[in-house]
Amino acid sequence: MTPPRVLALVDEYLAARRGLGFDADGPRWVLASFARHVDRIGHQGPITADLAVGWALASRSSDPGCATRRLSAIRPFVRYCAVLDPATEIPPSLGRLSGRKPPHIYSDAEITALLQQATLLLPRGGLRPQTYVALFSLLVATGLRVSEACRLTSNDVDLIDGILTVRSSKFRKSRLVPLHATATQALATYAAHRDQRRATLPGSRFFQTDHASALPRATVEKTFSRIRRRLAWSADGRTRRPRIHDLRHTFAVRRFLAWSSEGIDINRQILALATYLGHAKVSDTYWYLSAVPELMVLTAHRFEAFARAEEEAIS
Repeated sequence: MTPPRVLALVDEYLAARRGLGFDADGPRWVLASFARHVDRIGHQGPITADLAVGWALASRSSDPGCATRRLSAIRPFVRYCAVLDPATEIPPSLGRLSGRKPPHIYSDAEITALLQQATLLLPRGGLRPQTYVALFSLLVATGLRVSEACRLTSNDVDLIDGILTVRSSKFRKSRLVPLHATATQALATYAAHRDQRRATLPGSRFFQTDHASALPRATVEKTFSRIRRRLAWSADGRTRRPRIHDLRHTFAVRRFLAWSSEGIDINRQILALATYLGHAKVSDTYWYLSAVPELMVLTAHRFEAFARAEEEAIS
């Protein structure tokens, strides 16, 4: 197996996954990293266990579970390669995956800082800063996945009725996402600025820059990482470094708390939240509701009310 063939196999493997209805956006980045590693070191022949383990351990992350997750991510791909080339070696597991780290729930101050830094992106006065302010604001306001927001076209954003059409997202499902009036107005303002700077054809991507007609997810992730470094956001004092995906978790937690403060029956509304977020199962939505202090207080009050009711029923 020659090095260029590895990246070709990655594309074939991901195409096969898409054909079976699986999302391939996430695996694409880690598998491309592995393929580039194989190319860089000039490896010849079939994939070996030492090659895969060496790549997994080469991560610069200080997270002790990173190598395990990297290896687990490429094992299905290597098994696919073994079907085509019996000499391929399936790498061993590096141990059990560590427990899930709670996501970072952004404070109002952190969201403000993120948007402020987005306004300072280069070129000053160009479309790029406005694009990232609009994109990050939409993620905060709707909890969309980054890939969903990047794939939105001008036809998918209804600025009259305030509705987004998210097409063929995770699990190959599409859905309608209603917007708050303030979010609709903000997107309309951005679209007007965008159209003044470049011609936008029907069906083209909604988020663009002066020199790019689309925002690839990888580009957005890199831009967020640069902003995070400027803000000196680290894992110190947190369960993990803030991620752009944590804006989605933040939306879910805030919606949950808002319903609670409004006296709305959360058990009746959780299905609506799951549908809005595009989750296949309600249990996936509960996974998003992290044990932030406000939720712990709410849980304590609900349990206290439950225990009091049980005690009254017994007496």
